[in-house]
Amino acid sequence: MKNFLFIVLLTLLSIQLFSQESIREFRLEKQYLNIPVDMQQDRQKVYFILGQDTLTYSDIRIADGEPDYWVFKDVSAWKGKKLTLTFSEKVNGIEKIYQSDKFAGEDSLYRESKRPQLHFTTRRGWNNDPNGMVYHDGEYHLFYQHNPYEIRWGNMHWGHAVSTDLLHWNELDDALYPDDLGTMFSGSAVIDKDNSAGWGKNTLVAFYTAAGEKMTQNVAYSTDKGRTFTKYEGNPILGPDRDPKVFWYEPTQTWVMVLYEDNFFAIYNSRDLKNWEYRSKVKGFYECPELFELAVDGDENNKKWVMYGASGTYMVGTFDGETFTPERGKYFYSWGSQYAAQTFNNTPDGRRIQIGWGRIEQRGTSFNQMMLFPCELSLRTTSEGIRLFSEPVGEIENLHDKKHRWEHLTEQEVNEKLSTIETDLLHVKMDVEIRHGLRLAINFRGNTVIKYDGSFNQFNGVPFTCEEPGSFRFNIEILLDRTSVETWIDRGKLYISEGLKKDKSQDGLRIKGGVRVHFIEVSEMKSIWIKKQD
Repeated sequence: MKNFLFIVLLTLLSIQLFSQESIREFRLEKQYLNIPVDMQQDRQKVYFILGQDTLTYSDIRIADGEPDYWVFKDVSAWKGKKLTLTFSEKVNGIEKIYQSDKFAGEDSLYRESKRPQLHFTTRRGWNNDPNGMVYHDGEYHLFYQHNPYEIRWGNMHWGHAVSTDLLHWNELDDALYPDDLGTMFSGSAVIDKDNSAGWGKNTLVAFYTAAGEKMTQNVAYSTDKGRTFTKYEGNPILGPDRDPKVFWYEPTQTWVMVLYEDNFFAIYNSRDLKNWEYRSKVKGFYECPELFELAVDGDENNKKWVMYGASGTYMVGTFDGETFTPERGKYFYSWGSQYAAQTFNNTPDGRRIQIGWGRIEQRGTSFNQMMLFPCELSLRTTSEGIRLFSEPVGEIENLHDKKHRWEHLTEQEVNEKLSTIETDLLHVKMDVEIRHGLRLAINFRGNTVIKYDGSFNQFNGVPFTCEEPGSFRFNIEILLDRTSVETWIDRGKLYISEGLKKDKSQDGLRIKGGVRVHFIEVSEMKSIWIKKQD
């Protein structure tokens, strides 16, 4: 019996010893902490403590041996102060964390062989939903769901990047960090032009879901162009559910919030961005609501409202500031990798510009997922009624380098022309007609990236109705990057985004299907990161 009790006591002492917290302290003198990550390690809780205050926390796979890759934490705001990292358990990699004015791999940033060159990707870690998209004082702000500490989902922060032209992005430090209310889930941002919240005119105000023991809606504000945020001391401002989309409704001079609530989109109103009153619900949507007004066929005297959810399905209807009344739908305009797309508030020219999360694995890298290319949305009248269209923003032409254009070609002739183009960064526009048969295929590197089946009326397996029955003539626009392909059919009536498969051959773009190409324009593209490389 004594031996048994001794063994039990020894076991308990061993568990206590090996489960004790481990502490590492730094007197901050450099811009970054570089942290080694091993994806085979279990995650452990790491608290970032400045003085007596816990700044934030995350679950990190600290490498015990050789790391798979390095991630970093920008600590420049706390230079000269003591930062304490408290780990839930001890691993050797804790001692490998080091300070530097460069983060590991910075010298090759954006030059990596597998880095997309036409799409925004985060420097390190994981991204998903775009958040807080707003134009403010000369900059487009793209916030996004970000795990800065590994290439899988978790540790949700709000990442942050800015652009002056929707093409070239400058990634800043994370804007919002996990706190005692939870991790930072999706949301939106507005510009409070008239100081309705009391934080000053033209304040950038962000709304987000905190995912703790329960979901809550919260607000933070910035008076320095989004470089730093102060979380409202009265948080949370609303209870459960998630993904608040907020915008200003001019006719009634009120703020509107659309919130995902258990397969409904709930609509709230506020005068001060802090206190919200429930107004109505629309059923049939899941996550990441959007609600905005567009002119039909460009006619400012004929406008309709569009409501859509994360999947891209949408309804067209009317909105009075409190209630959305569907008139048409649900339809879809996008297919493939896009999810949780959001549009910019406060654009300077009134365009409705959208960016979606591209659910495309970035294999063999220290970052994962991507943002799709910015698109302009419009409502147009079709033979089936009013529909939502999506096309790449006109700024795409600023990335054009060498351009090729040919007209009135046979299938053989166009493929001979295309065989002379070697780059894998391409923007292609074509007017192509199936002259014989019912199928069209566009191949790249031996893989079919676009496939039309006239027997089933499908593009890449997606139902598609020709505007002119029996013509089998299509306007097709393609954007090819290193890991993705985006396609707009008939000027954006259908938008398809997909990841590229592994190369089966070294062939470039090829067209098959007994077709006549009325015209084709191929632009070789410049990298969006070229400004970073100069």
